[in-house]
Amino acid sequence: MGYECFDVEISDKVAHVRMTRPEKANSMISSFWSELPSIVDDLSAGGSVRAIVLSAEGRHFCSGMDLEVFASDPTIGANARPGHRSRRNERFRSTAMKLQDTFSSLERCRVPVIAAIQGACVGGAIDMVTAADLRYATEDAYFSIAEINIGMTADVGTLQRMPKLVPEGIVRELAYTGRKWGADEARMVGFVNAVFPDHDAVVAGALETAGVIATKSPMAIWGTKQTMHYTRDHSVADGLEYIANWNAAMFDTDDMAEAFAAAAEQRDADFPDLFPESDGLA
Repeated sequence: MGYECFDVEISDKVAHVRMTRPEKANSMISSFWSELPSIVDDLSAGGSVRAIVLSAEGRHFCSGMDLEVFASDPTIGANARPGHRSRRNERFRSTAMKLQDTFSSLERCRVPVIAAIQGACVGGAIDMVTAADLRYATEDAYFSIAEINIGMTADVGTLQRMPKLVPEGIVRELAYTGRKWGADEARMVGFVNAVFPDHDAVVAGALETAGVIATKSPMAIWGTKQTMHYTRDHSVADGLEYIANWNAAMFDTDDMAEAFAAAAEQRDADFPDLFPESDGLA
């Protein structure tokens, strides 16, 4: 399938999803918001992919929401339709929630998502990478919660997810000022997992980690991702009960036996893929 904003390549159970509008700094046009969740949901549902790398072509990772999205919205600014304020407000709310779901697709995906970031990662791009499992960056990468600079409160995930990744005071400063936040500074507080010298290196690093993940039991990886997301949003006691219930239902002794056998025989383990998600009851 052809996409306007993305290219997808699958190799050795790793999907490499690339943003492909470098001439526009990979800004998020209308089709972006439907293509990304469609790609991620399909990869997750298929069951054969075990990790996803999200990268971008060109000098910058992503410059955030394209102005054309605002310009065409009948609920904002000069284009706002007169009268029926409640309907405009409802349309704005529904649109915001649809945009939020685009990035939530990265969280609900059954496999880890690794973002490989170069240059600018601003506005909606931060909303996106905060929903990823890991973030790798180049030395010249920088982040900016830029919505404040256009008189707007960020509303697609940054303010909800980022305080779970780094100290809240840092998020508040960035959200209040809109300043550029360099890769080294982001690495020091754990927002970025690793910093690489250039674009080729960061993509290679992300693909290497994805390759390691792809050798593990996909059921155990899915369980780890689900458990960490649940624990993030609940108490320790709730998280402990959740993993007890998950393993009681999902723990695969055949995978453990294969892991032990592979170690003893000094070979790579051979785990079956996840079953594809069913579209119906069959």
